[in-house]
Amino acid sequence: MKVSIVIEKDQNGYFAFCPELKGCHTQGDTLEEVLENIKEAIELYLETLSEEEKEYYLSQEILTTSLEVNVA
Repeated sequence: MKVSIVIEKDQNGYFAFCPELKGCHTQGDTLEEVLENIKEAIELYLETLSEEEKEYYLSQEILTTSLEVNVA
């Protein structure tokens, strides 16, 4: 299964979350670490769901894009 993840970087490292699975998030010092951590967090989260819940949450379509804006 494929899921969406969002990764943010700041001065403390990386933060990742899965928008389809509310509350499923993690952090890591490196990009590789946060990717490993979010994969594990998603797998553990999915283990707690029924088949119907998995179908519901994983059928959501999440689109991302960037938008150029003017800054005054």
